[in-house]
Amino acid sequence: MKKALLLIAAFGFVLLAQAQKATWKEMDDFHTVMSPTFHPAEENNLEPLKKNAGDLLAKAQAWQNSTVPAGFKADVTKPILKRLVKQCKLVNKSVKAGKSDAELKTMITTAHDIFHEIMEKCRE
Repeated sequence: MKKALLLIAAFGFVLLAQAQKATWKEMDDFHTVMSPTFHPAEENNLEPLKKNAGDLLAKAQAWQNSTVPAGFKADVTKPILKRLVKQCKLVNKSVKAGKSDAELKTMITTAHDIFHEIMEKCRE
């Protein structure tokens, strides 16, 4: 009876481990900048974006240059990450050029949408 209980418990732990989502440090690092940058922009507060645009680009580039970990589809992830970096470059360039808040809001929204595309499509 004890062996059966141990076997059931071990099986439960295996299922729990498999149910946990794959993690990616560079994705989390990007999100720690994207979240406090994008969400104020939704409320027309573009100051965090203007302050964080360079860091957002750096985090996107670091993410793109990192190794795709187990639990993510590299063939799907890489082209979307390329688009994200391109969009973050545009955001950073536009901040430096003094583009209007309306234009910046549209650009950061696009970057945020690309980020969520990775979150939705790239996990195995």
